[in-house]
Amino acid sequence: MNTLKAEKRDMSIKAKKLRREGFVTGCIFGREMKESIPLKMEKADVEKLLKVENKGGQVMLEVDGQTYDALIKEVDYNPLKGYVDEIDFQALVSNEKVHSVAEIHLVNLDKLAAGVPQQMLQEISFKALPAALVEKVEVDVGDLKVGDTIRVADLPIAKDKDVDLMTDVDATVVTITEVHVKASDLEAEDTNADEAAEA
Repeated sequence: MNTLKAEKRDMSIKAKKLRREGFVTGCIFGREMKESIPLKMEKADVEKLLKVENKGGQVMLEVDGQTYDALIKEVDYNPLKGYVDEIDFQALVSNEKVHSVAEIHLVNLDKLAAGVPQQMLQEISFKALPAALVEKVEVDVGDLKVGDTIRVADLPIAKDKDVDLMTDVDATVVTITEVHVKASDLEAEDTNADEAAEA
């Protein structure tokens, strides 16, 4: 499990100022904590963590010498600058189910013989104990044909007795559609061919 160091944030210093100084702000909360703790973390450390973990990922969070088994609950990106502004964590309790998400990754796209995959679902929402948390679900589309559809019910996570799915099991994850060439493209080709013939 990845570790991230954080410090308790002084709330008299504005988040904007901290971000200018190279920090990401956030907080950690949990049922066994009296109150949430405002945090600041080094931007470089957070970016390194987010290369391997994302929302729904589990980390060991060190806050001023105390370690928390935590879930990445929310990641707020600055859309203009493209980096992380805020990251929130939930402290996990070993015998308590938490609500989390698993990211869906399509694999073996290069083995698709025909058609184009249309991914309808980016993540699956569920509840599970910390020990049973799922961070990502890989969906193999290599053997699919045009017209094939994979639903949530077809995935291993749906059969995992330790996971309570919140996403509808009948929801479509991915469907393989035909490659459609627009009529306008064909007309353009015909026009070009006619022009070439006349020349």
